[in-house]
Amino acid sequence: MEDDETQRQEEIVSNESEASEVKDEGDSIVTQEAYEELNNKFLRLAADFENFKKRSAREREQILRFANEQFALEILDILDNFERALKAEDADPKEGLSQIHKLFLSILERNGITPIECANVRFNPNEHEAIAAIPSDEEEGTIVDEVCRGYCMHDKVIRCAKVAVSQGKQNKE
Repeated sequence: MEDDETQRQEEIVSNESEASEVKDEGDSIVTQEAYEELNNKFLRLAADFENFKKRSAREREQILRFANEQFALEILDILDNFERALKAEDADPKEGLSQIHKLFLSILERNGITPIECANVRFNPNEHEAIAAIPSDEEEGTIVDEVCRGYCMHDKVIRCAKVAVSQGKQNKE
């Protein structure tokens, strides 16, 4: 039985070596003409890929350069309204400024920029920057005054709100 197994293994090994010899002979028959054709295809493909990379880089640069074009056009609408308000002689300036402020906030919101609410909320160092701590009747760590409003753009804080935080009640001795 061992002889049968050994003989079968020898046959498998000899068949594999014969197959590899045939394969080697087939590989060496590649003509110079076929080689040049494959090489030219490779060179053209490499050049096409390099051109694609350069074109993609240019397009990406253009997209980044003009990404805020629509936003800039909307901001220019606000500038136009300011200029109209300055030219108006008989209009109430406070009312005009209020209208422009509403327009400006709506443009910011359409572009994903929203204000951070601070009135009577707990201090959050991810959204707020404490610039003062003042005694008050509020619980310690509660925001009591907003000095400069903060803003988020698509749920990312782009400017922290500058706030005054309560120290809690102070005992007078």
